[in-house]
Amino acid sequence: MGTVRKVQVTFDCADPGRVARFWCEVLGYVVPQPDEPQGGSAVAMDPAGDGPRLYFQRVPEGKIVKNRVHLDVRVGTGLVGAERLAVLTAESERLVALGATVFQVLVADEENESCIVMQDVEGNEFCLD
Repeated sequence: MGTVRKVQVTFDCADPGRVARFWCEVLGYVVPQPDEPQGGSAVAMDPAGDGPRLYFQRVPEGKIVKNRVHLDVRVGTGLVGAERLAVLTAESERLVALGATVFQVLVADEENESCIVMQDVEGNEFCLD
């Protein structure tokens, strides 16, 4: 059996501070007070220490294609049907007010429950699940 390690998720972005603040609002994370200014990077951390650390680094190029990896924000766990979709929709509305955009609403079918595909303030895809 392997050793369990902590995971950090890294985002390439144009404005690390802005993207970090957005994800803090989404997940209830905090931006730690750095000892010295980070400038080209920012961090968002779970205050309880349970969730992964998010690291945001400035890169010169913009986003061109779909992410190969994305975060699923689990707000509808255990819910089904109309109740699940209502919770997902309410959360998507909160996130749109923070600068996110709704990309696609996937309504439940015979195989999958509903989810909402969104984009953060710099266009990185994530799902409300």
